[in-house]
Amino acid sequence: MIIVPENQIAGLITPADCLVAVEGVFASMAKKSAYNFPVIREAIGHADALYGFKSGFDRDSLALGLKSGGFWPNNVEKGLANHQSTVFLFDADNGRCRAVVGGNLLTALRTAAASAVSIKYLARKDAKVLGMIGAGHQSTYQLRAAVEQRPFEKVLAWNLHPEMLSRLEEVARELELPFETVDLDRLGAEADVIISITSSFAPILKASQVRPGTHLACMGTDTKGKQEMDPELIAAATVFTDEVAQAVTIGECQHAIDKGLISKGDIVEIGAVITGRHKGRSSPEEITLFDGTGVGLQDLAVASAAVELALSKGTAIEVDF
Repeated sequence: MIIVPENQIAGLITPADCLVAVEGVFASMAKKSAYNFPVIREAIGHADALYGFKSGFDRDSLALGLKSGGFWPNNVEKGLANHQSTVFLFDADNGRCRAVVGGNLLTALRTAAASAVSIKYLARKDAKVLGMIGAGHQSTYQLRAAVEQRPFEKVLAWNLHPEMLSRLEEVARELELPFETVDLDRLGAEADVIISITSSFAPILKASQVRPGTHLACMGTDTKGKQEMDPELIAAATVFTDEVAQAVTIGECQHAIDKGLISKGDIVEIGAVITGRHKGRSSPEEITLFDGTGVGLQDLAVASAAVELALSKGTAIEVDF
């Protein structure tokens, strides 16, 4: 069995590697070659923690396995990340455990890769202004991945607690991009691409604040009840997602579905755009929206890539098991 510990991941796999892996598995999902198993997510009644599993199988790459972990809100007091996860990969031919891979950084990288894929395929080619909503741990990964997809010239950002935006400003400075803290009206009026990555349970951005031609990557809603966008904004956009089943139950689309503003059939899997079965953006004025719910197959794809890189670089730890 191969072990790739958490402390190896940062020096092993790049955002570009993750984009290739996530793009590939989205294509496999669209071809029905890969599928996710039902998600398990439970409050365990200890340490205020949420714990669960995401799993699946990709017949194209033979990636089989699961990510196990969750959210421990008190970890910051212990000097640990609140989100903790580990990916287990199994040999699809015989069922043996093939690898155990640290999943904390990989989760951040694969989430950023998903929004980057949506920008690659759905944002206008002339997009120049990037809007960021949210300033948590994940936000910096989102920013770094996004700027690889379009020649952005400026970053506008909003957060409920503005003082937290300093981490984004620091990354923007490193990327030599002008950075401004703005209100939501200005962000919506000027941004060509907007990434939202919050843990909100109430709508933040309204349809009236978003101009024609904008691409939105909604990456924070992954649980029933969470919400970042006004349902009327969802209804006004052409909606894409990683997996329709999750989008309508735990994703940003859940609220527009509940209100009858859109139907399940209105939502397109991003993999259909990648494989050419859907044209994606149809005009410069169209508002496109990606509902990134986060699927287990993304975790398996990036973990598999990390294993192959570790083997090729000779850093993988191999043990009898």
